[in-house]
Amino acid sequence: MAVAETSSGPAVAVRRSLSHAFWQRLRPTTLALIVPLLLLAFWQVATTNRWTLLIPTPYEVGQEMVDFAVGGLYDDAYSGTLLTHLLASMSRVYGGFALAALFALPIGMMVGRMQTARMLLDPFLQLMRPIPVTAWLPLSMILFGLGAKSAFALVCLGAFYPILLNTTFGVRSVDPKLFEAASMLGCRGSAQFYKVVLPAATPSIFTGLRLGLGLAWFVIVVGEMTGVPQGLGAVIMDGRTLSRTELVICGMIVIGLAGYVSDRLVVALGNRLLRWSPSHHG
Repeated sequence: MAVAETSSGPAVAVRRSLSHAFWQRLRPTTLALIVPLLLLAFWQVATTNRWTLLIPTPYEVGQEMVDFAVGGLYDDAYSGTLLTHLLASMSRVYGGFALAALFALPIGMMVGRMQTARMLLDPFLQLMRPIPVTAWLPLSMILFGLGAKSAFALVCLGAFYPILLNTTFGVRSVDPKLFEAASMLGCRGSAQFYKVVLPAATPSIFTGLRLGLGLAWFVIVVGEMTGVPQGLGAVIMDGRTLSRTELVICGMIVIGLAGYVSDRLVVALGNRLLRWSPSHHG
């Protein structure tokens, strides 16, 4: 009996260790699902008890989502068109985001690093920054006409300032002691930018990229109010016009999921590039 008890001790410890490891891996997902499930339960209770007559039930939205994705239920103009509208919005979001990053990153580095550039550009940029994207909507329609170009321009504008401000902050926040250490090691002049400034500012730059991409998805609904025939924002606006609240909610859900996946991709890229930084947490 003593031998059996002794031999079972390591087995129990191994099972407990495996159970603990499994729970630790499952814990983030479990915690992340609590709030959405509580909101879903509240939504179901509110619509079942008719606390509001304007919001459809989760089941009705689920039916609309299935039809929106694969068709076969209602066979209307939106049946089976989810992928078409999603790809149209993605092209505008990622295109506008890439163009914003193309301009915001070098301008932010110049403003953060060069005093002359800061004196020249920063007052103008700070003057323009408080103007909301919605205020640019009429002007974009005048400049670019109705359609995809206006949406593209608005998305680019929405993503520009978060990237710019975080890049400027990251460059200006580099510890002066790092420059002294680099000089002592023979790194001087323009080489300090690539070996000191850029690595030190990269965490802040990635924060700006995350914020910029999030705002790009936020702005796409406004951008696609400019008369584009395809896009999730266009679907939401059509749903509002047709009083199809379930279609509006479906568009919102798809935008939320697409924005979340986009953010996770940026985080994964940042984690890979910033493995050396102990202060970076994805």
